[in-house]
Amino acid sequence: MKILIVGSGAREHALCWRVRADRPVAELLCAPGSVGIGAIARLLPIAADDITGLTDWARAQRPDLVVVGPEAPLAAGLVDALRADGVRAFGPTKAAARIETDKAWTANLLQANHVPAPQQAVFADAMAAKTYIKSGDGAVVVKASGLAQGKGALVCDSTEGALAAVDRIMLDHAFGAAGDEIVIQERLVGAELSVFALCDGTDFRILGAARDYKRAYDDDAGLNTGGMGSYTPVAAATPALLAEVAQEVFAPTLGAMQALGCPYTGVLYAGLMLTADGPKVFEFNCRFGDPEAEVILPILRGDFVSALEAATDGRLDAVRLAPGQEAAVCVVVASGGYPESYETGFPIVGLDDVPEDALVFHAGTIERDGKLMTAGGRVIAMVGRGKDLSTARRRAYAATEMVRFDGAFYRTDIAAQEVPVPVPSEPTAMERAAPSPQPSPSGRGRDAAPSPQPSPSGRGRDAAPSPQLPPSGKGRDAAPSLERSSTRQGKESGTA
Repeated sequence: MKILIVGSGAREHALCWRVRADRPVAELLCAPGSVGIGAIARLLPIAADDITGLTDWARAQRPDLVVVGPEAPLAAGLVDALRADGVRAFGPTKAAARIETDKAWTANLLQANHVPAPQQAVFADAMAAKTYIKSGDGAVVVKASGLAQGKGALVCDSTEGALAAVDRIMLDHAFGAAGDEIVIQERLVGAELSVFALCDGTDFRILGAARDYKRAYDDDAGLNTGGMGSYTPVAAATPALLAEVAQEVFAPTLGAMQALGCPYTGVLYAGLMLTADGPKVFEFNCRFGDPEAEVILPILRGDFVSALEAATDGRLDAVRLAPGQEAAVCVVVASGGYPESYETGFPIVGLDDVPEDALVFHAGTIERDGKLMTAGGRVIAMVGRGKDLSTARRRAYAATEMVRFDGAFYRTDIAAQEVPVPVPSEPTAMERAAPSPQPSPSGRGRDAAPSPQPSPSGRGRDAAPSPQLPPSGKGRDAAPSLERSSTRQGKESGTA
């Protein structure tokens, strides 16, 4: 079997890892991939947004399946182009991807179909937007309508802050053309939850739920980022809640899109706020989340590759896939200055010392002269797995402490509210006595390990100095294991 993964980040590394685990002998390729992905897949020198290059390659090589990771090629119509050439491609069409790429369109879709969401208004004129803001108390979220790499939502506490947000997006063009139109949402109060559904156009399956951390620093300080960490399971994501989300969010949304002539195939990611009035959708994304994919995929139960094929072919009724029963915690190590300006090109050390019970997913790395260097804002995603969140969190941070490069920082509060224990900074006497794991042949840590089961515990390592960080202490709500939630989509429809 020949499978191509499109993309180069930690999400795509996690996708490659899971595909390799499910299909050990498959011909696995990634375009353009990364240093870490190169340990488990053959890299193609084709950019993820090179629609012509990717379709030309697929036309000549005839892969059995193409899985598109990032939103940009989906927005550019890569799936449409591949399917037009008879290539099986997993992901939404350009029209269906509007659910992420055009937040104004999505706001109208949700309102027309009575999907629970915050009060929101759409503006293409800055003065009109400011008039609207002045009519309220300023507790709003101002969003660029287009794609902004996960950074286009500005959370405001006051009228002055909201007015400044409009200026930044629409007048200063902080996010380019993505901010030509904006959505102003009521600021919801509650805990966030990301829920993922595998969709085939008429049916869907809940893959799992996770909680991510968007702000740069502990206690949700700093600017929004692409995501600084995540964990699963989440206590609030009970079977009853997931059934409610399936019925009230996914079913009507997918039914409406089918009625509009853009049926949704692929992974649909609902960003929810768990308010006193129930879950409300504050965003949809047309792909796996990053860093949520890094915790959902390693513990997902079932044949993931077969499920992707079934979704693409419109036959999800035969799929046996369910959220994992273990726990996973992801900690992102980022470049100093991220998400604003930052420097790259710093040597990364310590990955060969990462314990066997952790996974290493490369987000922004490059190899130069035989050395691994930083090449992005988010650099490495470290994942710990275990029978419970306490074990998974301890393993994630033990691995994170091994990674060192100039300016490196990470949040120390991922899953902290669920597991109120301090992050380990020194190995115990027992850990010092444990045998050290052998470095991986690639010299990149544990990214090449394909087994979806947790490795035996045992951290035997020297302590790495922790980076200087803002004060810690954050987290979200608590979590037993998730149960599979599956709801057959009804006939709800609507117009936007």
